[in-house]
Formats: sequence, C-alpha cells, structure tokens
Amino acid sequence: MKKLEHIGIAVKNLKVANKLFAKLLGKPHYKIEEVASEGVRTSFFEIGGVKIELLEATNVDSPIAKFIDKRGEGIHHLAFEVSDIKQSILSHSDNGFLPLNPQPKPGADNKQIIFMHPKTTNGVLIEFCQELK
Repeated sequence: MKKLEHIGIAVKNLKVANKLFAKLLGKPHYKIEEVASEGVRTSFFEIGGVKIELLEATNVDSPIAKFIDKRGEGIHHLAFEVSDIKQSILSHSDNGFLPLNPQPKPGADNKQIIFMHPKTTNGVLIEFCQELK
C-alpha cells in the first residue's frame, strides 16, 4: 500500500455536511461527483495530504442509505491507495481478506476501487483504490 488515500464519511445531507466540514477544516470542498452505479453523491475535501470523502445516498437502496439506516452518520470506510489493484486483491485474498466484489469497479475521483469485507478486517470497511490511467 502506498498511503491512506481518504476517509469516507456517510452523511444524510451533503449540503449541510459540506458547510459543517468547510467550517471545521477552514476550507471548502474541491469537488462534488455522483457515482450512479453506487447510488451515491460524493464531496471531497483535502487536508494535510489526506482526502475526506463525504458520501450521500442518492436512492434508498444504496449501500450508503443502508449504512446510515443501520448505524447512522459517521465513518464509513478507510481507503488506501495501491499501485496495482488486481495484485493487491490477489495478495490480500491469499492472506484471508475477502473482497466484496470479484473485480474492481469505477469509483469517484478517477479511481478504480474494491472493498474488503469488514468481517475479515476487524469490522472496518477497507477500500483499495488505484488512479485510472
């Protein structure tokens, strides 16, 4: 792994959360993006080389909507940048970490992503991401 790339935070209302985090961090978000395949709208902040990704559900069946219904707003996942996502999946699978999907898929912020099942990561949803080229 190269570095902690971002921390994903599930929010009910992106507009309200953007105002709160802009006040908290002392700077505005730099990007809003929708990932229709995941049923999510994202907003990104950057502080000290790490991104904060706010995630708002765009439909009631999305993973973020289900997360908020079950656990409320808060930290959803930790994302780590990797240089070779397919190799990372293989090596981590060999070590007992199970991916939620069989293959990486397009994510926000020009990334290819895959999540590791939290049952294999001590209850923490872990994302691996690689910049699309």
